[in-house]
Amino acid sequence: MANINIRIDDNLKKEAETLFSDLGLNMTTATTIFLKQCLLCHGLPFEVRMDPFYSAENQAHLRRAISDLDAGSGTVHQLVEVDDA
Repeated sequence: MANINIRIDDNLKKEAETLFSDLGLNMTTATTIFLKQCLLCHGLPFEVRMDPFYSAENQAHLRRAISDLDAGSGTVHQLVEVDDA
C-alpha cells in the first residue's frame, strides 16, 4: 500500500470528514473512490469551470455600476443575466 500526504485547509478537511461520515465513508475510502472514478473517466469525474460571476465582463460591469452609484446615479440593484453554459 502507498501513502499520499496532502495539505488542505483545516475547515475543508473537517467538513469533508463530516460529509464522508454521513455517507458511511472515511477519508481514505472517499479518496480511493475519487481516484478510481478519475481513472474510469480518464479525467476528473465532474466538470470544472469558473463561476461566471468572476468573469472579466461581469467584473467590469460591477465596477461601472459602483462608479455610477458613487457618482449619485445608477440603481441600487440591477439583474445581470448569465448564460449557464
